[in-house]
Formats: sequence, structure tokens, C-alpha cells
Amino acid sequence: MAGIQLPIQISEHSREPIYHQIEQQLISFIVSGHLKPGMPLPSIRALASDLSCSVITVNRAYQNLEQRKFIETVQGKGTFVANIQAEEKQHVADESLHQAFRAAVEMSLRLQNDEARTRETFEKVLAEILKERGINR
Repeated sequence: MAGIQLPIQISEHSREPIYHQIEQQLISFIVSGHLKPGMPLPSIRALASDLSCSVITVNRAYQNLEQRKFIETVQGKGTFVANIQAEEKQHVADESLHQAFRAAVEMSLRLQNDEARTRETFEKVLAEILKERGINR
């Protein structure tokens, strides 16, 4: 991937480890289709250089992604995006949705201190999103 950089954003101020930030963003790019199956990824050294982080950090992210079968490394050729099954993509999407809702509900409850109002707000937002997408309830 000479010349092509992945739009990965890392924060040294986050409580989340940098390797996990890299992992999560790569998973998002793969599941969303921005990175297609078979597409080459930057070498560990190149990505570490682009992100100004340790080679060990990127190596850990790549190892974790390979264990989860999101990427494949071919000796002497490089690292490539794996062909992800639809079920795995759905699992990742569901997991992301659950995390987002948990965080939003927790924040809303802190702000409103009213469970009924929080539920009403979320049902309204969900209905709006579904309507925008042309999905009827």
C-alpha cells in the first residue's frame, strides 16, 4: 500500500490502549467495506511510523485481528484483509449498537435522572432513524 495511508486516529489521552484503538478502527473499516477482502494492509513498521507509535503496539493489534480472522498474513507477501462472513459483520454491528446505546442511556440517565423520559427519548430517536432509512416499525 505504498503511498496510501489508513485514516486511523489514535489518542494518547484515551483510557483505551492504542493497540485496541487501532484494532477497533480497522474492524470498522473492514466491516463497513472501506477495506475490501484481499486488500493489502500497510506493514507493521509502516503503520507504526504513520501513527507515530511503537511497532510492538501495531504488531499486537495485527495479531489480535488475525486471531479474530479479520486479517491474514502471508509469509513474504504481507498482511491482507480477510473475507469476513456476513454473520461476523452482523455480530460486529450488533456489538457496536449495544455499546452505543449503553453509553447513551447511561449519559441520558445522568442528565435527565428519569428512566421513563430516557426510554421515550430513545424510542423517538430510533423511530426517526428508521423513518430516515425508509424502514417501518
